[in-house]
Amino acid sequence: MLSAVIDLGSHYLMYFAAVYAATVAIYFATGIGVTLVNRRNPERRIQKDRNGDKRMWVEIRSSMSALAVSAAMLSFGWFAQARGWTIAPLEVSWWSLPLMFAVSMVLYDAWFYWGHRLLHLKMFYRWHAPHHRSVAPTVWSNDSSTAVDTMIEHGYYLVVWFVLPIPALALFAQRLFDQVSGMIGHSGFEYFASPSSRWPSPMICTSFHDLHHSTFRYNYGNFFSLWDRMMGTVHPGYDAMVREFEGEGEPTQGDKTVEGR
Repeated sequence: MLSAVIDLGSHYLMYFAAVYAATVAIYFATGIGVTLVNRRNPERRIQKDRNGDKRMWVEIRSSMSALAVSAAMLSFGWFAQARGWTIAPLEVSWWSLPLMFAVSMVLYDAWFYWGHRLLHLKMFYRWHAPHHRSVAPTVWSNDSSTAVDTMIEHGYYLVVWFVLPIPALALFAQRLFDQVSGMIGHSGFEYFASPSSRWPSPMICTSFHDLHHSTFRYNYGNFFSLWDRMMGTVHPGYDAMVREFEGEGEPTQGDKTVEGR
C-alpha cells in the first residue's frame, strides 16, 4: 500500500514539475518581452503619475510561490485525467478543441468574477490585499498573490477536469492564454484599446484591470466585461477611457480625473 502511494506521488511530481517549469518559463518570457516593449512606448502608460516598477522583485518572489500553487492544481487535474479518475475527455479533433476551449473560457470567466468578488469581502480580503499593494500594476504583478487567493481564483484548473469532458490540450491552451493575457492586463500600458474592447462588446483591454487596481471597487472580470456589466460593477469611466485611447493614443485625463475614479 505504502509503495503504491509513493509510486503515485512520484508520478504526480513529474506532472507537477513539467507544468511548473513551463509556467515559470512563460512568466519570465512574457514579463521580459512586455517590459522591453513598454520601455519603447512610455507614452502608453495608463497611470501617468504612478510607477509600480519598484515592486518588481517583491512581485516576482511572490509569484514563484503562487505559480507553484496554480501548477499543483492544474497538474493534479491532468494527472487525475491520465489515471482515468475524471470525466472522460472528448477525443481531440478539429471541433472538440475549439469548442471546449470556448466553453471553458466562458466558465472560467464566471468562476473568476465570483471568486474575485468573494476575495473583496471583508472576511477574505486579507488574502487578496497583498495583490492590491500594486496600485499601479506591472507585468510582474499578475501572479503576486497569496496561496489562498490563488486557490480561489485558480481552483477552476483543478475542478474543471471532473465536470467537463475537456481535452488536456484545450485546457493547456486556455491556461497559456490566461497567463499571457493576465500579465499584459497588469502591465500598466495600453496597446489594445479599440471599439471591440468597449460596450457593446464583452471584450476588454488593459485599462479594464488597471482601473480595478487604481480604484479597488470595479472591474472584477478576467477575460470579459460581461459579468461586470450585468452586476453593475463595471467602472463608469471605462468605456470613455477606451475611446480616449482610440482617438488620441493615450487618455488626456490621466488616472485621477476619469469619471468615476
